[in-house]
Amino acid sequence: MKPTNVNLNENKSAVVILDQTKIPNEEIYLELKTAKEMYDAIFELKVRGAPAIGICAAYSIYILAKNINADDYNEFLSVFKENKEYLNSSRPTAVNLSWALERMEKVVISNKGKSIDDIVDLLEREAIEIQEEDIEMCRKISELGLSLLEKEDGILTHCNAGPMATSLYGTALGPILLGQEKGYNFRVFADETRPLLQGARLTSYELDKADVDVTLICDNMASIVMKNGWINACLVGCDRIAANGDVANKIGTSGVAILAKYYNIPFYVLGPTSTLDMGCKTGNDIKIELRDGNEIKEKFYKKPMAPKRVNTYNPAFDVTDNSLITAIITEKGICRPPFKESLLKISKK
Repeated sequence: MKPTNVNLNENKSAVVILDQTKIPNEEIYLELKTAKEMYDAIFELKVRGAPAIGICAAYSIYILAKNINADDYNEFLSVFKENKEYLNSSRPTAVNLSWALERMEKVVISNKGKSIDDIVDLLEREAIEIQEEDIEMCRKISELGLSLLEKEDGILTHCNAGPMATSLYGTALGPILLGQEKGYNFRVFADETRPLLQGARLTSYELDKADVDVTLICDNMASIVMKNGWINACLVGCDRIAANGDVANKIGTSGVAILAKYYNIPFYVLGPTSTLDMGCKTGNDIKIELRDGNEIKEKFYKKPMAPKRVNTYNPAFDVTDNSLITAIITEKGICRPPFKESLLKISKK
């Protein structure tokens, strides 16, 4: 199956993405040809989800490299680095963005003796490999995650970590979709997930398309569905995992984890090892992206829902303390506490 949310166009002159800001009402594909279009697509969440951002960044820097008009390697490298830093500044919290761009830069640096045309060809291969690795990664995470669940479990998920956030299968939604194929008949509760309603617009959309029994709830309803005994496990994705197991994910995730701890419900984080940042000691070192407050007051309404002068605080992410996490599921295995040890071990595989 060919990925449909991030790819190259037929003549390899643009990155093609599914505009996630238009879901669920429209499926619109965009062709990104310029650095600004690529930056804006990532910053404005037209493409989002840690793995998908990394794939988009890899294809984007390849397209930009193709268009560098340089007389020699040093000039090529200089412009490449400028493009890389520009794209990297679009989303500071998602480590996959910098991870993918660093990986592409290594191709350029390690092949200094080759022609610029050859280097560009190698960049294309590397970008394709990043995407192919992501597909296989999602497959493995889905299988490992499913091994922790039982048939007819009630599952709570927050934000969106499904096929649109990756290449095909998703991370946090992967076990649910795989379980659907195998007849597990999960009952899923999807938090709407402020501030951009990705749980409502994307998660419920993807699960409904897959015929999963999904119920959409507001973020402040997570506690009552847990108290009612409807939730057997929480599955969430991640944008960055610190070396001690603290996890950055969409705002509200830490609150879900606190509730799950209170109600004695397993809380699982699912993500690729590319989101593991061993250079980041704890969650205190993770930079939290702040977004325009009008996303809360105006974005999804015909008329403003708050007075114009009211201040807003609109962080895109929060950090879940490792003490609240039951396990972190990666493509290389399931990590359990103490996370400093299990994550270090898995990072060396």
